[in-house]
Amino acid sequence: MPENGTANIGVVGLAVMGSNLARNLASREGNTVAVFNRSPERTQTLVSEHPEAGFVAAEAYDEFVASLAKPRTAIIMVQAGKGTDAVISELVKRFEPGDIIVDGGNANFHDTIRREAEISTTGIHFVGTGISGGEEGALNGPSIMPGGTAEAYETLGPILASIAAVADGEPCVTHVGTDGAGHFVKMVHNGIEYADMQLIAEAYDLIRQGTGKSPAEIADIFAEWNTGELESYLIEITAEVLRQTDAATGEPLVDVILDEAGAKGTGAWTVQNALELGVPTSGIAEAVFARSLSSKRAQREAAAGLPGPAQPWSVDPADHDAFVEDVRRALYASKIIAYSQGFDEIVAGAEQFGWNIDKGEIAKIWRAGCIIRARFLNRITEAYVEDPGLVVLVSAPYFRDAIAASQESWRNVVAIAAKAGIPAPAFSSSLSYYDGLRAPRLPASLVQGQRDFFGAHTYRRVDKPGVFHTLWSGDHSEIETTPSSH
Repeated sequence: MPENGTANIGVVGLAVMGSNLARNLASREGNTVAVFNRSPERTQTLVSEHPEAGFVAAEAYDEFVASLAKPRTAIIMVQAGKGTDAVISELVKRFEPGDIIVDGGNANFHDTIRREAEISTTGIHFVGTGISGGEEGALNGPSIMPGGTAEAYETLGPILASIAAVADGEPCVTHVGTDGAGHFVKMVHNGIEYADMQLIAEAYDLIRQGTGKSPAEIADIFAEWNTGELESYLIEITAEVLRQTDAATGEPLVDVILDEAGAKGTGAWTVQNALELGVPTSGIAEAVFARSLSSKRAQREAAAGLPGPAQPWSVDPADHDAFVEDVRRALYASKIIAYSQGFDEIVAGAEQFGWNIDKGEIAKIWRAGCIIRARFLNRITEAYVEDPGLVVLVSAPYFRDAIAASQESWRNVVAIAAKAGIPAPAFSSSLSYYDGLRAPRLPASLVQGQRDFFGAHTYRRVDKPGVFHTLWSGDHSEIETTPSSH
């Protein structure tokens, strides 16, 4: 039996993420880490393989809880859903008022809101916490997005800061907001990640099909891009993936991997919640749909013989460098749109659920540790510091100027993709969103007229206040009325 109260933090769930997080915690001065897994063998393996960590191991919940110093603090790292609820139930039975339960998994933020409301009646703090960075981040320093009460963060904050990634001397962790705020922001982070990955894939595809360059040659292009304004973790690993050769066939690994992209659901959640909040996140949505389309093998095979462009397309070798630069600029502009849409959703979510989320702080904690870490996140922080009431990120001076410098290339790439029959849904939708955003007038007026015609949904006028309806089935005269609820 471990000595009672020796650990200041505990981890439940010792799969790769949980084990790495526990090792990270144990490596930081001042932390003593209790560990527990439903399968004792996994606990024993972790303890025996890492004696330097000084883990306090437990084989039962009572033993685990007894090993924690008060206020007891435990981080759950198990599969989201029923598994998380089961662990929470066991801990709530044994914890006392003032103790803290942290869910570090990819939970749906609605579940986090529900759990926090239920658990708070016991006096126990429940903290939904987004953790980004994958296995490497968990071990070496992730970006951490905790929600929960300010009181819980007083205890938890220093522990999380001890293990977080560091950017410009600052730990990549901040108290995001109450109840589900942390998991909501992590969800949006993952949605942006979907868009970013799809945009990079589209850039690769256009360059390869247009220039005939090999994956290794395109890897060099991405490595070069990673030294400039596109510098990011995803650009960096793209170059590595494209350089990899398959040992069995000698072919580029990217040509051996089946072209079906998997998903764990957080991207879809981002889009679903954006729809409910009325926020257009078209770039993220197209990235989610692109993964869905890639997995529809039977449909793709059935459509393989459908007609495409009459003429084959390629870029003249003399124009390769110019085309690659156009793609780079299109990628940067589309990336800006993805982040702008993501922050729009964060703003809308904060308003809907009553969270006081500091958008500049979110950009700061994404600068290191997380999957979407990128150089230009500093620019997002600066934009919100300079104008806390910024209505839309893309209108901030830096981003406005960046798109101004990129838009002709962006338009050229989207047009080429359409004429060549190369799918570029994230590039295309991002440009359409941008043009819709800046348009002085949209054809939504016609849509609203149609709605009024078939459903008496009413409309407003540009020249006077009030709500109106045209008597379409009568004499087509206009009457002033009350707003339709449909």
